[in-house]
Amino acid sequence: MRNIIVQPIKYTLCLFVLFISLVSCDDGNLQIQQSYDFQLETMPVPKSIVKGEAIEIRCRLIVAGNYDDAHYTIRYFQPDGKGELRLDDGTMFLPNDCYPLTKRDFKLYYTSNCTDQQAIDIYIEDDFGRVEIQTFSFNNEEIQ
Repeated sequence: MRNIIVQPIKYTLCLFVLFISLVSCDDGNLQIQQSYDFQLETMPVPKSIVKGEAIEIRCRLIVAGNYDDAHYTIRYFQPDGKGELRLDDGTMFLPNDCYPLTKRDFKLYYTSNCTDQQAIDIYIEDDFGRVEIQTFSFNNEEIQ
């Protein structure tokens, strides 16, 4: 007799739990965050440069979250002066051209090609249009 009463209660309880779990779900649109804030962190760099000298800029891309398929690009623009910028793997950048950034810790090397005051703007952009800009300015230092 006890089994006749307990069995339907178990089934009813299971159905109730199943119903509650289905009703408590949203419409099934699972949202995965793909775009996270990020910033470019750099070590201090010299403020003076001599024509022909290369300055190392140590960089780290700090990302607020982790999405495995996130891709970043790097480009630069030189509003003042004349020089060259290259990545630690030897890639020589052309101004305003985008290049894939394949690692989060990297070094840039800026070489001065003039005796004027110089400035470069570094742009890091993700797949979703977020952009981080760092500006570096250098004063010319004459060789004595």
